[in-house]
Amino acid sequence: MAVVKADTTRCKGYGNCVLLAADVLAVDDDGYVAVLQEQIGAEELPRVSAAVRSCPVAALQVTE
Repeated sequence: MAVVKADTTRCKGYGNCVLLAADVLAVDDDGYVAVLQEQIGAEELPRVSAAVRSCPVAALQVTE
């Protein structure tokens, strides 16, 4: 099982990640990324990995 982590100190609130994985990532009330589902399965990994790569400030990571 892979794990999604967010560094809210790096996040600038672009929201690219949410467009690709809204069931796993969201933008909180302060405008920063929030992880809704920390553990993701193999079937979700390609889509969530694409969302992580879409972050222009590298505020997200997926570890397996």
